[in-house]
Amino acid sequence: MFRFAFLAGVLLPFFVLPFADNPSTAAELSDASPRPNILWITSEDNGPELGCYGDTYATTPNIDALAAKGMRYATCWSNAPVCAPARTTIISGIFPPSLGAQHMRSEVRLPPIARLYPQYFKAMGYYCTNNSKTDYNLTVPPDLWDESSNKAHWRNRQPGQPFFAVFNFTISHESKLRTRPHQWVHDPEKVHVPPYHPDTLEVRQDWAQYYDRLTEMDAEVGRVLAELKADGLEDSTIVFYYGDHGSGMPRGKRWLYESGLRVPLIVHVPEPLQHLVEGQYEVGSMSRRLVSFVDLMPTVLSLAGMAPPEYLQGKAFLGPHATQDPTYIYGFRDRMDERYDMSRAIRDQRFAYIRNFYPQRPQGAYLDYMFKTPTTRVWKELFDAGQLDAAQSFFWQPKPSEELYDLQNDPYQVHNLAADPEYRDVLDRMRGALREWMLDIRDLGFLPEGEMLTRAGQDAPYTLGHDPQRYPVERYFGIADAATRTSPGDIADLLTHRNDKDSVVRYWVACGLLIRAIRDSDRQMAVEAARNMMDDPSPYPRCIACETVARFGTPQDRSAAIGELVRLADPRNGNMFVAMTALNSLDFCQPTKAEIGDSLEGIPTVDPGMSKRYSSYIPNLLKRIASIAK
Repeated sequence: MFRFAFLAGVLLPFFVLPFADNPSTAAELSDASPRPNILWITSEDNGPELGCYGDTYATTPNIDALAAKGMRYATCWSNAPVCAPARTTIISGIFPPSLGAQHMRSEVRLPPIARLYPQYFKAMGYYCTNNSKTDYNLTVPPDLWDESSNKAHWRNRQPGQPFFAVFNFTISHESKLRTRPHQWVHDPEKVHVPPYHPDTLEVRQDWAQYYDRLTEMDAEVGRVLAELKADGLEDSTIVFYYGDHGSGMPRGKRWLYESGLRVPLIVHVPEPLQHLVEGQYEVGSMSRRLVSFVDLMPTVLSLAGMAPPEYLQGKAFLGPHATQDPTYIYGFRDRMDERYDMSRAIRDQRFAYIRNFYPQRPQGAYLDYMFKTPTTRVWKELFDAGQLDAAQSFFWQPKPSEELYDLQNDPYQVHNLAADPEYRDVLDRMRGALREWMLDIRDLGFLPEGEMLTRAGQDAPYTLGHDPQRYPVERYFGIADAATRTSPGDIADLLTHRNDKDSVVRYWVACGLLIRAIRDSDRQMAVEAARNMMDDPSPYPRCIACETVARFGTPQDRSAAIGELVRLADPRNGNMFVAMTALNSLDFCQPTKAEIGDSLEGIPTVDPGMSKRYSSYIPNLLKRIASIAK
């Protein structure tokens, strides 16, 4: 049967399939044995800066007590280092780059093959509540939860009904560590400042306030656990506690380092339910298994007695359907608010590898929200003044195409080993494993966001991505890899694709030309080739070509290129995704007021046909350009 919802002017189908139609799960549902209650307690914007993870500066007695009677996971990745795509991973059990849902605060259709985990649990008779954040990059059915509000609670279920309850605490969110005035409880003088941050008062105060917020969050965790105990439900409830990604400090949240991806994960299985995890669980221990958010859905289905559907991309790590320990876990970073980017990450027990497909952009590209944090502002001021060392400056410089870190000897990831011959075998192994994963999930990140949605049409982007005729992912990986992992003199090979009939191929050629112009390798040839792409039929390669010409061409070239970027910055001349691409490029051209005049004033900032999730991006970019075009 079908259910329809009207959103943003488009009729969207929700495919509601009874379990009887799914042979892989129908047998599981006939099992009438009691099912465990499941409680998820989550906190926002915090990594494993907790006492139970060995942080002696932290004050987190309730979480520490839960860990003492549960099991910690030493390495859990959130897959995405920011909330909306991380939550999308959890709710779907599918990597968002496979869904086309990888961009921060976007909204795409779920494919017909997939269901969200509350749908499975409700079909098993569970009462499912969410208190209360959603923030998914997916269009979801309005009845996804039995209740989703700040009043949602297991106490509202029917007598004897099993529950799946989520409680999410926002007190540790990025916005809370910079609110002033604040009375510090943790002494800023005793903060350990990581080597990638400058050691200033502002940085110390922000870090200390972060720890203060963790203590407040810990009290909220204790409150919910006390309610569980008071209701006599401790022995029948499996409890998970985890943070939703790394700390809200800059270079934590939003970045593919351990500081952005690694989160605490603690699971408590009470003694009466430990038969479900025999041989997998030891009270008070630290598991060395690599886990990530994509594994949470198959794990809880396993604990509830249901075989995880084959389409899920994660693997159960507990319960009767647990799998063997994986060799790798994976991370991704794409558009962060108004800033386009694309990076992928992989780690094993010792090494982490990051592949940056937009090395033309610095780590610290201006983000309106991030620059509200005092640490961000003082860090950038010191960089501009030339007062930082190499580790601290790295964040503000164009990214390398590849990063490789030995986490055993370099836990803060400040020594990039990608060019070190001693680690060439490790680099090749990690590089190959990441490629294999991207091809396996049919990563949609190679498509510009607007191009992806246009090509998908009325289909879910996942459907587009899994059609080899419509989405030749191997070919796109090849051109993107060649364009962005440069070597001297390879521009001639790149230019053989300049007139390719596929606009996505031409987009990556344009990116490759910009990278070569920035690095001053074959700059003259790159600018000349970009000049010939300024009238490309597709606006996405055209924007990048115009940026290259404006930044590195002649004054006459610059005038024409900036004029075209200004024209494309008006959504009425394309769409909001073209406008965002043009505005990003225009910002890096550092236009003057004399060059752009008042041409950006009065352009539409919101597309009424799009979800409100996109509404802040064009205004933020316009504000940024206005601040530099003086």
